[in-house]
Amino acid sequence: MKELLGSAKGHARLSGILEGISFLVLLGIAMPLKYMAGQPEWVRYVGSAHGALFVWYVISVVLVRLRYPISNYKTALVLASSFLPFGTFYTDKKILKDL
Repeated sequence: MKELLGSAKGHARLSGILEGISFLVLLGIAMPLKYMAGQPEWVRYVGSAHGALFVWYVISVVLVRLRYPISNYKTALVLASSFLPFGTFYTDKKILKDL
């Protein structure tokens, strides 16, 4: 855990993992509860947490871009991955881990 919070890369990796988990919880648990069980409050809470984690992820990726030799293409790919389920996990393993 210490190595994840000690650098911009670590913040990006940790925020990506947490953002990815929150996205999966939002899509896989909160949304079905809203539409199939009539419990919209789950989307409000999980969606708010996911939104905050998304902002943290974007800021972390921008800081990585400023401090590490990463191309504009890879930066765009890392940012775009946050819009796909499991995307942040893929870019963590394939791009951010190897910086």
